[in-house]
This record gives sequence, structure tokens and C-alpha cells, in this order.
Amino acid sequence: MPRNTAPKSKKLESMNLTELRGRYREVVGEETRSLNKKFLIRRIEESLAAQKRRSPTRRATAAAPSAPPAPPAPAARAATTDEGTPPARQRGRFASMTIGELQAKYLQAVGRPTGSSNPSYLQWKIREAEAGRVPVGPRPEREVKVGEDGKRVIPLSFDAKELEILDKAWRDAGIPSRTRFFRRAVHRELTAMGATEAAALFSEMQSPS
Repeated sequence: MPRNTAPKSKKLESMNLTELRGRYREVVGEETRSLNKKFLIRRIEESLAAQKRRSPTRRATAAAPSAPPAPPAPAARAATTDEGTPPARQRGRFASMTIGELQAKYLQAVGRPTGSSNPSYLQWKIREAEAGRVPVGPRPEREVKVGEDGKRVIPLSFDAKELEILDKAWRDAGIPSRTRFFRRAVHRELTAMGATEAAALFSEMQSPS
């Protein structure tokens, strides 16, 4: 295992969900709705490892002739991604493609659009999709369970520690159940938003007994 793997993992594990999802967006180039910290950390580390494999090695750099590098063309110096960072050097069939063309190729190969302007990520994802190593097509909607009473069960996940703290908080407040707690929270938030009609559906009068 590389020496820098453990410190990197510890740094990611110390982040909260908001920070992890921001780091995921920065590294992977896509938004995610996942609340699973282990999944987020694994995908971040995989993307970082893939980017490192695509980078020139120090050995190759040291073996290169010690000739002064040619100055970049004016257009290359001016080019930046939408994120304000210079695009990575492109090679092979992607060498002459712009960010817009890469995004169009991404849509064709992966089957869904992307807001990423990171050329290294776009090239990697296109290759992975063409090789059949990543899922392609629109992201499937999560299945929503419908009970016998017609009520729908929506996915809502928490880390075990977060759920333990949450449950202790509403119990200490004297709220009789987790469902009642969530209904109160939804009612309060909708009221603050000015959505009074929607908030009325979650009032104490409408709460299940």
C-alpha cells in the first residue's frame, strides 16, 4: 500500500458529509446525493488514484532531455476551464477536443450530461464507459415502497452515530416518535418558507396517532 494512502484516508474520514460531498464534486466532477460516507470516500480515492496513474511519472520526467521547454501558444496560455484552472494536457484522440466537445462525447458515451469542465475526468469517464467499466444511461430513480395503507416510504439514510444522536435529541425533547419528530420538522420548515398550505398537511392535527 502506498505510504500516502493512510493519511489521505484519515483526512477524508475526518470530514463531515457536506465536506465529503464537496470534495466528491471537486474530484469526480459530478454532484452526488449519497449520504454514505464510505461510498464517497471510496469513489474519491478511486478518482484520485486514476488521475495519478494518468499523470507523467517522475522517472519519465527525469529521463526527458534537458532542453528548454517550448513556450506555449497564446491560445493555450489563455485557456482555462469553467472552474478557473488550466486544463490538463490532452493526448491522443482527445488532443484537439475542446471542453464542449468532450462534454458532448461524454453525453454520447455515458448516456447522461455532465457539468464537469475537468478534461482529465471527462476523458477518463469516456474511456471507462466505452470499455464497459462504469454504468451508462440515466441514473435510475430509487424505488419508492408503497404500504398497504397507500403511504409511500421514501429513502432517508443516516450514519449510525448521527442517527443515535438524532434519536436521543427528540426523545430528550419528549417527542413520542421519530415520525412525529420529522413531521414537526417538515411543518416548521415549510412554515418558514411561507408554504402554509403544504405546512398544514404536517401540522399536529394531521399527525398520525
